[in-house]
Amino acid sequence: MIWVLEDPRAGTSAQAIGIAERLGLPFRCIKMAWTWKAHVAGLIPHGSLIGVTDDFPLELPKEEVPTLVISAARRSAPVALWLKSKFGCKLVHCMSPGWTTLFDRDSFDLLVTSAHDQPAPAPNVMPVLGAVNRVSPLVLSKAEVAWHERLAHLPHPRVALIVGGKVRSIGLKPQLAHQLGRDVALLAVGMGGSVMATTSRRTGKEGSDALAEGLGPALHVLYRWGEPDENPYLGYLATADAIVVTADSVSMISEACATEAPVFVALPELAGPRHRMLIETLVQAGQVRPFSQTLSSWERTPLDESGRVADEIRRRFKLD
Repeated sequence: MIWVLEDPRAGTSAQAIGIAERLGLPFRCIKMAWTWKAHVAGLIPHGSLIGVTDDFPLELPKEEVPTLVISAARRSAPVALWLKSKFGCKLVHCMSPGWTTLFDRDSFDLLVTSAHDQPAPAPNVMPVLGAVNRVSPLVLSKAEVAWHERLAHLPHPRVALIVGGKVRSIGLKPQLAHQLGRDVALLAVGMGGSVMATTSRRTGKEGSDALAEGLGPALHVLYRWGEPDENPYLGYLATADAIVVTADSVSMISEACATEAPVFVALPELAGPRHRMLIETLVQAGQVRPFSQTLSSWERTPLDESGRVADEIRRRFKLD
């Protein structure tokens, strides 16, 4: 049985779940909760299994015992190590397991670490470009079918505009949002195309309003974060002829690179140090280009790091 430790943060949990989905085997998601109260003896008190109490069943039916645990980020790492100590399972961990596991890193059977973090080489370390995620070829294919009719009124070329905001803050500066919207809109108009825009929690209301105003010259649709309608994010990625994504999100940039469309990174001033290293790495790999006054395409292979990691897990652990 494969267990996935599900972090409360969607972008983090997507890394572990994305790998499990690509294995093509049954898996169980175990929700995590963060607490400084250690319910389990010997567990470093950063993360815990949600609902864990002193009577957590250490004896499980054979078919439910985890043989492989997939986790992500530093808070779930101590829980993964605890599960290995109890059940002897294999551990695959995404991102750095953190300082609390400094002396236990060899206990992880595979550490999936972003190349832009410059991990030290080791037999159990597997560098990846960007971040592993759930945007697979199958997911994109299904999204293209699901959104085909709903987006059919938008002429090609379609530009997907994926907008975030400054890291660890809410509210993209209106002048930046307006100028970005206008620049993308004018490029789309010049090509006889359209814009499919979506915002994130960090964009904020003022930033979203300014973006909408900037998009005015072009035929466009805009999904604002938190709207009650179905989020068209995957539909935009699946049907875009070009993608413009802001520089503030490792997840958004990595997911855009999973498509066949050319990917352009905008608003570099939103990027933190790690984001800048990510973007530089992807530029060198031919996966992205800085956004300027052109959306010209180039030849590149869609990024599928989740699939590559799943292949490595099968090879190492002889899964069937």
